[in-house]
Parts: sequence; C-alpha cells; structure tokens
Amino acid sequence: MKRLLLLTATIWIVAFSAIAQNVMDCRGRVVDKQGEPVIGATVLVPGTSVGTATDIDGHFSLKVANKVTKIEIRSLGYKTVSVKPSAKMGDVVMEPEATLLKDVVVTQSVAKTRLTPVALSQVSAAQIDVKLGNQEFPEILKTTPGVWATKDGGGFGDSKINMRGFQSANVAVMVNGVPVNDMEWGGVYWSNWAGLSDVTSTMQTQRGLGASMVSTPSVGGTINIVTRSLDAKKGGSVWYGIGNDGMHQEGVMLSTGLMKNGWAITLLGSHRAGDGYIQGTKFDSYNYFVNISKRINDAHQLSFTAFGAPQEHFKRSNKDGLTIEGWQEVRNYMGDKNRYKFNPTFGYDKYGVERSSTKNFYHKPQISLNHIWQINHKSSLSSVAYVSVSKGGGYKGQGRGMYNGNKISYSSWYGSTDGKLNTLFRNPDGTFAYDKIQEMNEQSTTGSNMVMSASNNSHEWYGLLSTYRNELIPEKLTMTVGIDGRYYVGHHNNEIVDLYGGEYYMDDSSRRGVKPENNAAAADPNWRYQKLGVGDIVYRDYDGHTHQEGFFGQFEYTMFDSKLNLVLAGSMSNTGYWREDHFYYDEAHAKSDNLNFLGGTAKFGANYNIDKRNNVFFNLGYISRAPFFSGGAFLSSTVSNATNPDAINEKIMSFELGYGFKNSIFAANVNAYYTKWMDKTTTRSGEITSGDYAGDRYFFNMQGVDARHMGVELNFTFRPIRWFEMEGMLSIGDYEWASNATGYFYNQNGQPLKDLQGHEASGVLAPDHAKATLNQDGVKVGGSAQTTGSLGVTFRPFKGARIGADWVFSARNYSDYKVSSNNYAAGADIEVANPWRIPWGNQMDLSASYSFKIGGLNATLYGNVNNVFDHYYVMDAFTSTAAPGTWDNAYSVFYSFGRTYSVRLKVRF
Repeated sequence: MKRLLLLTATIWIVAFSAIAQNVMDCRGRVVDKQGEPVIGATVLVPGTSVGTATDIDGHFSLKVANKVTKIEIRSLGYKTVSVKPSAKMGDVVMEPEATLLKDVVVTQSVAKTRLTPVALSQVSAAQIDVKLGNQEFPEILKTTPGVWATKDGGGFGDSKINMRGFQSANVAVMVNGVPVNDMEWGGVYWSNWAGLSDVTSTMQTQRGLGASMVSTPSVGGTINIVTRSLDAKKGGSVWYGIGNDGMHQEGVMLSTGLMKNGWAITLLGSHRAGDGYIQGTKFDSYNYFVNISKRINDAHQLSFTAFGAPQEHFKRSNKDGLTIEGWQEVRNYMGDKNRYKFNPTFGYDKYGVERSSTKNFYHKPQISLNHIWQINHKSSLSSVAYVSVSKGGGYKGQGRGMYNGNKISYSSWYGSTDGKLNTLFRNPDGTFAYDKIQEMNEQSTTGSNMVMSASNNSHEWYGLLSTYRNELIPEKLTMTVGIDGRYYVGHHNNEIVDLYGGEYYMDDSSRRGVKPENNAAAADPNWRYQKLGVGDIVYRDYDGHTHQEGFFGQFEYTMFDSKLNLVLAGSMSNTGYWREDHFYYDEAHAKSDNLNFLGGTAKFGANYNIDKRNNVFFNLGYISRAPFFSGGAFLSSTVSNATNPDAINEKIMSFELGYGFKNSIFAANVNAYYTKWMDKTTTRSGEITSGDYAGDRYFFNMQGVDARHMGVELNFTFRPIRWFEMEGMLSIGDYEWASNATGYFYNQNGQPLKDLQGHEASGVLAPDHAKATLNQDGVKVGGSAQTTGSLGVTFRPFKGARIGADWVFSARNYSDYKVSSNNYAAGADIEVANPWRIPWGNQMDLSASYSFKIGGLNATLYGNVNNVFDHYYVMDAFTSTAAPGTWDNAYSVFYSFGRTYSVRLKVRF
C-alpha cells in the first residue's frame, strides 16, 4: 500500500513538473502615456479564452503556455497592443485610440502625477465599490491627506468635508469639469449628489490651488468627479444591498458601449432607503443617470448627460449637539448603548404620528451638452453648456407669543440650545412634545403660537464653459484658453405647511422688522397682525441673482526630454450680485443695488522628473476672489437689500513644495504648503441670554478676517507581492486665525441690533448699530482635525477574493467658537479664549469582496463593517469666546457613528 502511494505521488510530481515547465506566469503593468494605470484592460491570448483583466493599479498576472508567441492587451479608448510574453513584462504602454476624442473641459481639470505640479490623490470606481459601503460619498476620501470628512448631525447626505482646514465653501467640487458649488454661499449639500457614487468613473482631489481650469478656483482644494461617458463598457449590472438600521439599496445600469454607428448610451437608476443610524432620520433617495454620446466623425463628438438624486430625509440639526454631560444624561431615554443616536427633535404628535422639525427634501438635476471639436492634430475646442433647475427645501419652525411664561420664537423648535436640552416641549421619554404644541395652539385665542414652514430654496442655473487647446510646439508647448460664464437666480421663501392645530398664524415677529419707507403695507398697523394660513408666506421672500463671466489661460512647457514641465496660468472674472425682495420691500423698492467685483488668479508651478522614480514639484499662486452673496456682499442677505459698504475681495497667497518616489513595489509622496487667507467675510452666532429676547439667536457679521494654514502631508503605497498591499497617510497641519476682525450684530430675523439684549437699532450701519472687534489673532481654527492619519492593508488570498482593513485617526481637533453675549460690552473689544483641544479619535474599517460566476455571469459580493470596535469619539464641538475651552464647557458636541455594516451583491452582464 505504501509503495502504491509513493508511486502515485511520484507520478503526480513528475506530471506537475512537466506541466509547470510548459507554462509561464506573465506579470506586468498596463499604463498610459503619462504612466497612469489603465484599469480593467483585457490581457489575453489571441484566439483562446485564456485571459485576465488589470486591477486598480494596472497590474496583471496571466499563465500562458511556453509556445505562445503573442499576448494582446485591449482597453476601450486605446489602441490594441501586441507584446511577446515573458515572466517580467514591466510596464506596457497603451496609446489613445483615435476614435475617441478627449474632452478638454473634463481632462484639463484632472491633474496627472509626475506632470502636474500639485498634490493630488485619486479614487477609482473599483475602490468606491469596495470601500464606500453605506458611508456618505465624501467619506471615501477620509484616508486622503488634508481631508476631514464628518457626518455633521448624522442625517442622510448631511456630511461635510474640509480640506487643509478650509470649510466646504472654500473647497471646489466639479462634476465632469462643471462647478457645482452654490453660487450664493459657496458650499455643497452632499444630499443633492448622493447618487454620484453609482456613476463615478474616477474621483480626484487636488489639494491647495489645484489645476482646475475655471475662472474662480478654490482655496483649500478641488474635488473632481468624472462620470461614465463614451468610455463605458458594453453590458450592465444589477445590484442589491442591505445594511444596519433598515438600509436597503437596489439599482441597475445598462450600457451599449461604443457602437459601430458611433453612438453610445449609458442608463442608470438606483434607490436607497432606510431608518437612519440616528434616531428619527428616515431617508428615501432615488438616483438616475443618462449619457447619450455620438461620435459624429473624426473631428466632432457630442455627449448629452443628465443626472439627479431626488431625496427626502429627516435630520438631526447641527444645532442639536449636546454637552458631554448632556450626552451621558440621555442614557435615561436611549440606554447606554444608543445614547449617541439620540435626536432631540424626534417625537410624536397627539395622534401618534412621527414628527420632526428638520425634514429636508430636494431635487437638483444637472443637464449638460458637451461638444468636442478636434480642429486638427494640434488643436481642439471643447465646450459644455449646462443647466440646473432645482426645487426643494427644508422645514423651519416659526414662533411668536408666550407659553407658560416663556417667550416663543422659531428657536423654540430647536431640540437644544447651546448644548442644553430644551425642556419646554419635552416628554418624560425624551421625545420632543409635538402633541403639546398642538394642544397649545388649539387652546390659543390668538391663533397658533408655533407653526411649521417649508423653507423653499429653488434655483435656475445656466452656464457655458469652453476650452481651446493648442500644441504650439508639438510635445513641447501647449496653450489652453477658455471662457467661463454663469447665471444663477435663487428663489427663497418660507411657506406655512402646518398650523399644528391652530386656526391661523400672525407673523408679527417677522413683520415688525418691515419699515414703512421700504414697504408701504407696513404703514397699516393691522398688517403686522394679518391672519395667515397654510400656503401663506412668512419670514422671507426674495430672489438672489448672481452672474459671473470670466476667462482663463494656461501655458504648459515641457523640456529636457519631458523631464521638466512648467505651468503658468491665470484668470480674470467679474462677479455680480443683486437681490429682489417681496416681503420687506414693496414693488417700488424691491430691487437692490447691483454689486460687481473684479477678481483674478495667477499661478505658476513646475514638476521635474529627476529620473523614472523620483520627481519634485512646486507651485505658488495668488487669488483675488469676490465675497459671497450671503454674509459678504449683503449684510443680511435673507431679509435686507442693505449692501456691505466694506465688502472687498478675499485674497489668498499660497506656496507648496512636493517630492515623489515610485518604483515597482513602493510609491510615496510628501509635500509642504503655506497658505495665507486675507480679508475674508464671515459670520458667527450666539444666544441672547438676558432681557425680553432671551433665548433668541444673534449673528455677528465680520469682515477683514485673516487666517494662516500650513502643514506637511505624506502618503505611500507598498506592494511587495501581488496579493498584499499597504497604504498609509499622515497629515500634520497648523491652522490659526491671523487677524482681529470688526463686525456688526443682527438678530435671528436679520435686523440690526442696538445691543445684545435683542433691541433693534434704527438701521443697518446706523450710529446705534452694535459693533465690536473680535480679538482672535493667534487662536486655532476650529472645525477640522489638524492631524489626521491612516494605515490600510489589502490581502488577496485567492482568486476573486479581497480583504481590506483601514485604521484612521484624528488629533489636534479644536472646537469652533461662538461669540458670547456675556463677553460683549458696547464699544469694547471681544477677547477670544483658546478653544478646547478635543481628544484624539480613531476607528477601524473592514471591507471584503469576492468575485465569482453565477449562471455564467460575473458577480461580486461586497461586505463592509465601519468602526468595527464600536468606538465613539468627539468629532465636532463649540466653545464660548468668554472662557478657555474644556470638555465640561464644550457644547454642540457630536460623536462619531458607532459600528455600521452593509452587504451588497452586484451581478455584471
């Protein structure tokens, strides 16, 4: 028996050796002309079914018989490459296929490693598939240097993202080269773009000045999102997933690929819904995407794209964070395990129906038509005309009168005030007592004291972006010039949607601020107490107009055998504003003055490739940018046509140095930056703590705010063997306010204040209008962790399997501050105390995927567990200007999410 076993083993060893000697394991990497990986390229033996595909780094491994003399590599948009097989094939370079024309509007805004002199990071569609799970779309960037992504209050799509300490209004977001930041205040609501994760082809961050070709670039950085287009592969996919708290998602994508007649069509539809991780934050979101492209001939190509994400969700307001002690106390309502899920505005009405004062509903589609004209072999013109017509808003409670000796205002709808749980309408189980509001209104003899309004914010936005590119000296000197024009009108009003049991509502709290010289109706004392019902307008009703027209240009010169790349860029633009008010002004006085601000940019940078492994770069730039419509050009843009006489352009100066190293198994980048931000206009808020208006909020509008942001960033990738990869990053910043700023005070309705007891001044900038100088020079900028880091590993233990883990941490995160009314005296400066240094936090995220065949189709099962160890840590907090920040005087505190999970099956055909 032993001899038989020995003979069998010998036969197998000999047979295996013979087979092994006739098979070669070919390993290599597929890249484009810029050295960037070509993802998903097909590597095969012609005339056989033997083949594989490149991974997200362009790597492939293919076993072929020794007698095979040729391997073909194919990828849509590139010429097919035929190469001789070998064990170590190195980098195989693919050249673009002439049948696809490059869209300069898109590609010119996307930076290239070892060529563009900026600090950049890139996320592929495959990485989004594997790592996003049920996180918010911006959170895919949390392992990127300089990026701070948080969930804010925790509702669906309510996440926010900062770069290098700059908030979202100073981070440009572009989709296919088209800017999407709000034209009035500069920020981005990610709930409007929640479906982008399903259609993104690649997502790139450019930190600092960036390389995006528009007339008004960003300050902190740029997020470039490129969606699927003519390069989409023929076929499609369907998917279904589930996750914690009732989350479920389903979707389908279909693509014809580029057909012989030159047409290509891609369609996608998806849906996501759930109860939300935070108490009372149900959400329901749809997503659609359509791309119809036509290659007309060798010189012309058209592409029509439309996408949108209609959604509605309930929130936990960013005003409803509690104190550290307050979060411990809500264990009485939620238990120990779920206390950080507590939502102070969640509750029920008298009929047992779930209620919330923080509902959001919005649909912001974007439609664009791109035209590419390849004029000749040296020059091209790419143009995109786009339009966005949005509709939606969110709930905003209104209030007036008295109840049980307490003054009622819109802040009575808040679940908490400066970290303290509001108890006027609070049930013993901790829920907000909407039933008591109904009972109060039903018993009132003067109509409803509290009503709910829909804060409607719709807009029409039209734009044209056209870019001309010419290789003045082939492969040496390239010129790029273009125009960037935009027109935007935003419609803003508050419409009563629920009287909460009352018969009518009187908006005297808002109408008291209407001056007879501005609106003749205010001369009638009865107008202030007009009885209003559902559908009537309260608080505000205005249109904000913004237009921008500019041009930009860039020269790129390559020398020393493509080792040195010099870039010189500049732009000029005019930004204009005006508003039309239909509430505080009558028709004769509705239109404000027109405001115009000239701005411009100048940037210079260079990248030098020392050799094929090492490169260095630097960039420097100066930006002069118009102040925003809200809180900048207009002193109180919600309720007043009063313009800011001190409004001037913001100025930004920035300088950056970087070094990169790259070989077959290791790549690393390190860069240092310095940015000075000057003449910023900004707003702080606080609560009136004494007098007849105690409990109301006030706002402090400042100008002349300077800040200094500098730091060092490092990221690396280590791949010693094919089945193992390690990635890491470390970002150390130093962000401080660099000036003392002067500003004026306004009440929660936008009216000028005489003092911080809530009494109104005689007019905006009148002699009795309360003002102060805020001494904040040298104080740390809050709201962003100034040290972030991550370490991730990926294992591919066997064919089709992938297991990954990412550890992320944050430190030196400082509380933001609010101006304390107790810290103000007429004519005196306000001293800003040092903020609270929030303890460091960290979490571990796991991801896994397994690809297999099901019914002859390719399928992948994805699984994600975020914050595996269920570790809670503080991410956002505020402290007062009046005293040094500590854990026990911090408020508006929000913690990280605990453990969450999702599972998704995707089938491709």
